[in-house]
Amino acid sequence: MTGMQLSRDKLLEAYRMMRTIRMFEDRVSAEMASGDIPGNTHLYAGQEASAVGICLHLTPDDHIASTHRGHGHCIAKGCDVDGMMAEIFGKESGICRGKGGSMHIADLSKGMLGANGIVGGGPPLACGAALTAQVLGRSDVSVAFTGDGAINQGTTAESMNLAQVWKLPVIFAVEDNGFGEATASSFVVAGEIVKRAEALGMAAIKVDGVDFFAVHDAAGEAVARARRGEGPTLLHIETPRYYGHFSGDPDNYRTAEEKLAMRRDRDCLTIFRRRVGEAQLLAESDLNAVDAEVQALIDGAVKAARGAPQPSLDTLTTDVYVRYA
Repeated sequence: MTGMQLSRDKLLEAYRMMRTIRMFEDRVSAEMASGDIPGNTHLYAGQEASAVGICLHLTPDDHIASTHRGHGHCIAKGCDVDGMMAEIFGKESGICRGKGGSMHIADLSKGMLGANGIVGGGPPLACGAALTAQVLGRSDVSVAFTGDGAINQGTTAESMNLAQVWKLPVIFAVEDNGFGEATASSFVVAGEIVKRAEALGMAAIKVDGVDFFAVHDAAGEAVARARRGEGPTLLHIETPRYYGHFSGDPDNYRTAEEKLAMRRDRDCLTIFRRRVGEAQLLAESDLNAVDAEVQALIDGAVKAARGAPQPSLDTLTTDVYVRYA
């Protein structure tokens, strides 16, 4: 695979991003138990290879639209980890000044159009950014991350149709973790997801989401196609979800054996480490050093977030409406 030909620096970057997402999510899960994080969180652990495999192809000028499960997308697109952690804690130093929280982290300076509490809310936003690039004659691409549940939403279907008709430079990344909340996708998703795109004449690729290199290769094809002006691509990425749907989910619709096997056999980080080790591309000591660096980063982010001030009450009504004049 072409992904295996990445430079040593790129391989380390990929691993660092995936490890950062995993440690960030595991720590958020632990911190939720303290009661100091307002609201709920939807954790991305297990799906790291999807966000990183795609976003490594993107530039700062490219855009992504995310979902309610957006922490991993944010980190992969380069959002500041300290600012993200502070945002989740609802602090003034957060990326959105503590007003967005877990489900609404956004950083337009990084091309991150925002996490989104609306299922299927991202595809229209990604199409808008892609249309802007097309009209301005730019080579930017946009990625709409969605889950398997969003594939049944009208916003997603209409966006896919529009993107194909206008040949927009957009990628629909469907992260299929097998469940829409607590309902198995096999109960509610008819047919094959890739065939929905193919019915529109759109390029579509099904990929194993725990294989970083497979995701990276498929995303590379999709991004190159978009930059050449050849239109959109749908990526159907089958990937596990380690935690429940949200922080309060008892997750009793999956057996303990299923969850144990998922973490044991379908861990993108373990698979990545094994493959780069077998190919003698990275030493175990290199990877362990990254683990230690990331652990320090996450510890520092939590400490800073806990010590940061709450938003001032006089900012309550700011950042609510956009003023154009």
